[in-house]
Amino acid sequence: MNRSFAQLAVFTLTGLALGASQHAFAQEDIWPETLAVDLNAEDPEIKEVGELIYKGGVKIRPGEHTIGGISSLEWHDGALWTVSDDGRWMRIVPDEAGAQLVDLTSMDMGTLRDLDGKELKKKELADAEAITRDPDGGWLVAFERDHRIWRYETLDGAASVHDTKATDLLEDAEPNGGLETLTYSIHGLLACGEWTDGDQAQCIFAGSSWSLPNTLTVPSLLAEHGGAPVDASCAENGTCYILFRSYLSGYGNRAAIVSVNGEETTTLAIFDAPLTLDNFEGLAVREHNGRRYLYLASDDNFNNCFEKDRDGCQNTLIMKFEIRQENPPPPPVANAPEPDGTYETTKVILETSMGDITVALETERAPITAANFLRYADEDRFDGTVFYRAMHINWGDQPNGLIQGGTQWDPKRILPGIQHEPTTETGLSHTVGALSMAMGEPGTANGDFSIMLGDQTGLDANPQSDDPVWQNGYAVFGYVTDGMDVVAAIHASPTDPEKGEGVMQGQMLAEPVTIIDVRRLEPRTQ
Repeated sequence: MNRSFAQLAVFTLTGLALGASQHAFAQEDIWPETLAVDLNAEDPEIKEVGELIYKGGVKIRPGEHTIGGISSLEWHDGALWTVSDDGRWMRIVPDEAGAQLVDLTSMDMGTLRDLDGKELKKKELADAEAITRDPDGGWLVAFERDHRIWRYETLDGAASVHDTKATDLLEDAEPNGGLETLTYSIHGLLACGEWTDGDQAQCIFAGSSWSLPNTLTVPSLLAEHGGAPVDASCAENGTCYILFRSYLSGYGNRAAIVSVNGEETTTLAIFDAPLTLDNFEGLAVREHNGRRYLYLASDDNFNNCFEKDRDGCQNTLIMKFEIRQENPPPPPVANAPEPDGTYETTKVILETSMGDITVALETERAPITAANFLRYADEDRFDGTVFYRAMHINWGDQPNGLIQGGTQWDPKRILPGIQHEPTTETGLSHTVGALSMAMGEPGTANGDFSIMLGDQTGLDANPQSDDPVWQNGYAVFGYVTDGMDVVAAIHASPTDPEKGEGVMQGQMLAEPVTIIDVRRLEPRTQ
């Protein structure tokens, strides 16, 4: 039996290894190893805790440079920035499949410096516990033991003294119990100390009249173990998320995330056994495509279980969560590129029961395939057919995948197969909005086609491949010029888990979308 385009499209898009993998860091060729972790190792199907939806996580092997000691997190410019309690800064770039955290792409690190630009080495000077980016584009770093806040124009440069009301919190601080939290919001600089004494303020907004309760209410499950704030991060609308941590010898760690907006305080999630837990000290908020995500990081105190699982060992974890919304916005739809005006095209409208899709057929660059589609349109062979398949790909910008429709080998509709036009000859590619012919093997394409939701250039012809199928690839013959929102709506339609065979099982639409009419946008010239 020939493998169809429907099957082969899957094979080219599932090459991600989600288990242990290695990536080179930019500095000194460091090769840390990561391993995927479940939210609940006892039941990997559990994907939610409180109001948070788990989006994946990894634990990091410390490697030659003893990656660990992570004390705080900040999301900036597509990466997580952190400091460690041995005086280093780190930049961690997550590897994400859509919204799912599957690995780390890269990591840079360097040593924090003092006011003279010299590297921090002594523990009493180097114990960095909090980091945030200030409104002027610099960085604030809080240190404990020698309690202070320094500002860095760049993290690899010299420090400068930062005088702020936040240091008022440090008046009676213990050497190993200083500022654990620095973050900016629209209300000013939020700072929190790691203590539980009800007579001493835990958090303060410096330089702002906006206030917090003198002592934040620690979720009761953590309060019984001495829970305290250890990091925070604020969203663009001023809502701040505060990470609490507790530890009790013989029991271990607990954690909680609390949202604060004015006088409104809400516990979003409490982490307790058997959930994956460790010494969480970092929290960062990221807003993307109308959704809000939280990243968590843990401090292994340079006693990492990855090397040897022993009593008292800890892990360096990076975990990602989405904050639940009642009506989350749909992901934005990528715009298909405008056709190259250098080449002749013919506009066609696909009228469907969910809206119209306008396409430009590449009649000059893919003349055989475009002419075949036009013949089906002119003879009304598409009218009354359906879009029947939506393949979803969970990596890359979302939505991603393809929709497929057409004649489904109906003997009353199909015409003889056509000569294959590989992309190596046409110069076209399977990018966003591309129309591509379904086929079993070259010469069999007739009246079924797909539309790409994202770039899937793995479907292009590859003469270097050892597989004859991929040597030929699939034939692109046009691009969507208007109506990608309709394509995305069809793609988002419910599928039936019982419909379809082989790799297509679960990809068939529960209620296929009718193709009412396919016609030229302009009258056909004689």
